[in-house]
Amino acid sequence: MMTNPIVTVEDLRAEALTLLNGAADGDGLDSRVAALVRLAVHASVATLDGDGIDWTMRRALEAGATAAQVHETLVLVSGLGMHTLIEGSRRLASVLRENGDTSLDGPLDDSRIALRHRFEGNGGGYWRRFDRETPGFLDSLLRLSPEAYEAFFTYCAVPWRMDALGALDKELLSLASDATPGHRYQPGLRVHVVNAIRLGAGRKAVLQALEIAATAPPHRGVPGHRKPA
Repeated sequence: MMTNPIVTVEDLRAEALTLLNGAADGDGLDSRVAALVRLAVHASVATLDGDGIDWTMRRALEAGATAAQVHETLVLVSGLGMHTLIEGSRRLASVLRENGDTSLDGPLDDSRIALRHRFEGNGGGYWRRFDRETPGFLDSLLRLSPEAYEAFFTYCAVPWRMDALGALDKELLSLASDATPGHRYQPGLRVHVVNAIRLGAGRKAVLQALEIAATAPPHRGVPGHRKPA
């Protein structure tokens, strides 16, 4: 049975420091990227701080971010909802097997094999690293729902096809969003820290992004935008 030990913000920082072992200090975040990181952590579904979203949007624009970069930040962090799919799907598969359900075992049918080849390719590179951090998720999702499997890849690809932000910026925004006090998603943090290092990020930039993430306020709820009739 899978268990969920408590993961603290301090645990995430320690994990990042381990992954940063041997990395150069590098430069810190410039004012534009720092402002976009702040926007990402306030706008993430784990925080949804309305006043903070307004404030950080204004600061990002003042720091030189374009409207396209601000909106691309929102598109990128909206993908945090996929973590429900990741954790839920692989745990459902585990529970079903515990209950003696064998429908998720055995060879894949031809249509599922085709989908896997289309989206995961030969299983190398990024998706191999992703599967190590979220073991069993992709296979479980493909077996449980080919429609959701295809939708997962399609939606996740959207912000990476947009080009207002560079790839390194997106990794820094993503790792910060995964590290907010209300989310603390260690599998995603590991993936994005490793990717950021590969793209040239140094210790200063990654740790600064984590420091910003740690200041995200608790989720206070989102009020209705109009009075009930």
